[in-house]
Amino acid sequence: MPFKRLDRRTLLRSAGVAIGLPFLDAMVPASAAEAKKVLAQPQRLLLIGRPLGLYTPFFFPEKAGKDYEPSRYLKILQPHRDQFTVFSGMSHRYAAGHFAEVGLFTGVHPDNIRPNEIRNGISLDQEVASHLGGQTRFASLVLGGGDAAWNRRGVRIPAQQRATQVFKQLFIKGTPEEEAREMRRIRDGQSILDDVREQVKTLNKKLSDVDRERLDLYLSSVREAELRLQQDEKWTKTPKPEVKVPTPTQDFGGPQLLQRSRQWYDLVQLALKTDSTRVISLWLGSQERPEIEGVTIPHHDASHHGQEPSKLEQLALIEEAELKVLGELIDKMKKTADGEQTLLDRTAIFYASNLGNSSSHDNTNLPILLAGGGFKHKGHVAFDRKNNTLLSNLYLRMLHQMGIEAKSFGASTGALSEV
Repeated sequence: MPFKRLDRRTLLRSAGVAIGLPFLDAMVPASAAEAKKVLAQPQRLLLIGRPLGLYTPFFFPEKAGKDYEPSRYLKILQPHRDQFTVFSGMSHRYAAGHFAEVGLFTGVHPDNIRPNEIRNGISLDQEVASHLGGQTRFASLVLGGGDAAWNRRGVRIPAQQRATQVFKQLFIKGTPEEEAREMRRIRDGQSILDDVREQVKTLNKKLSDVDRERLDLYLSSVREAELRLQQDEKWTKTPKPEVKVPTPTQDFGGPQLLQRSRQWYDLVQLALKTDSTRVISLWLGSQERPEIEGVTIPHHDASHHGQEPSKLEQLALIEEAELKVLGELIDKMKKTADGEQTLLDRTAIFYASNLGNSSSHDNTNLPILLAGGGFKHKGHVAFDRKNNTLLSNLYLRMLHQMGIEAKSFGASTGALSEV
């Protein structure tokens, strides 16, 4: 008896948790060629956040469209101008202040991101990971620092800040003792969760409807933990990929801004290339004086320039150097094959800051660059700089590009149609 075909994005849903299925025979398209194409086209996401903004008069082009005259900063990225889009006139419309860093990747309503009152939602990387994460060793990687990654309950996910340790997790085989200890951790966790589940069944009979709702949220956490443990057990038994690069022995610090960025970018490229994960958020930046020729003041001091020409010039030296390193990453991704396309074609790289004007802590008119990802790039997409378009609308468009059929994200009012 023939069975009805399943869409490859079919999910199991229970207690508010969506669990992605493995690739099943029922999902195989009609032709072998089409099936091969589906399996060979994983979509990937890289979010890069910067805490001190970009000086937007040096970043935004004056003219909209593909034939814009490159700004001072965009001249650095000209070899890749067909692979990215710059957006102006976009923000989350948050009030001024550094506190809005927490909402950069979540895009929740402005009422939820206010001084001394944060009620956050899930960040874009974790939303994507909830759909794609089961297919790779790591559902997502949260790297660098910052407060940008949040789970569905609005709880911050701490970032891993040591690149040497992340490299070890990704590519270095543990000793037999370490592997045995990891398996014990997983099995102990599974045993504890079994006990919890039985206790909940008994407790549920004694609770009011309101308390059952609260308990249901807790059960969602338990189910997520079970899924993670199942995936951990599978990947603990799977050999790690081999990479022909030297093992890093040093973690670069604040003054070594460019070395640190390059180290993280190299690690990101390897993680995506080996399909160790398909979702990464990376927070980059330093308050200190970077080791860049001509720079004599701390980065934070330069970013709070007050339009003083000497500070603006030093800020420009820092930001030009950072964009040059970003260009190196884009170039490396473009030169890395990924099936029939390149790793850049398969990876949406989103580069932005929560500050449109770091000197005044303004959170409107954010500097935003979207590269790769198979988008129809339009050069410079310019929106109203007084009445900003919601950045969450771009996030919703990015979800759709990755095959995730979301109706909304954050405070979105509809998916952006410009790319």
